[in-house]
Amino acid sequence: MYDDDASVLDPAIAADSPLDHLEAIDVSEDDKPDPDVMLPLLDASDNQQRMLATRAFCELEEPRAVPQLINLLSDTCPLIRVSAAYALGRNPSPLAVDALIMQLEQDLNGYVRKGLVWALGNCRDRRSLTPLTHALRTDISAVRLWAASALAQMANLDYESVIAAIPPLIEALRRDPVAAVRSNCAWAIGLLCRELPSNVIYATAIDAIIEAFAEDEDMGVRDDARLAVLKVGDPRGLQVIEEIEQDGLV
Repeated sequence: MYDDDASVLDPAIAADSPLDHLEAIDVSEDDKPDPDVMLPLLDASDNQQRMLATRAFCELEEPRAVPQLINLLSDTCPLIRVSAAYALGRNPSPLAVDALIMQLEQDLNGYVRKGLVWALGNCRDRRSLTPLTHALRTDISAVRLWAASALAQMANLDYESVIAAIPPLIEALRRDPVAAVRSNCAWAIGLLCRELPSNVIYATAIDAIIEAFAEDEDMGVRDDARLAVLKVGDPRGLQVIEEIEQDGLV
């Protein structure tokens, strides 16, 4: 596990957006920054100007900014790094994936890593599977929660990516000490199951969600597991849940 100041993040804020604890950009929906003005500022020597420009591209979709945002992932200022990660999540590009992974492996700031896993999820790239799985198993609670959500994005890729994402999510659903992380795992597994045929992997995933519904000590996790099964619409899962509820076992 990481041992840094961000490792004491309250699990209650784990679901916050990576930028929730940064000052909001003072701009209306009808008066967004001009990307042609902001692009040169990404290379400014002044921290405040770089921050202003990086935050602007958290709101703007502008492919031209991607190379400079990638460079800012290693900025000395953690607020600029987390903003660059969030901006790349708003502007997902295959070009950014390797840089996001590299920064996730070495950044000591928990808020930055939280933004990095969010961005990797939005990139929806198979290269993210291993680092997101590692983050789900080893990082602080806030990052683990977002890693679970990011792994759910593998549902947008191919069959191999979906089945590779399920085992670490099942492991975390059963073992993670933080209820919010387990809830996100149940949601993610349910989302991935919707992309699977009815096979052994699918059945194992449904069994894990049912197990969480029946046995998890946290009411919120049980509710989320139940909702996951309902959204999948698995007949066997629905029947088991109905039987458990009728027997008053939860």
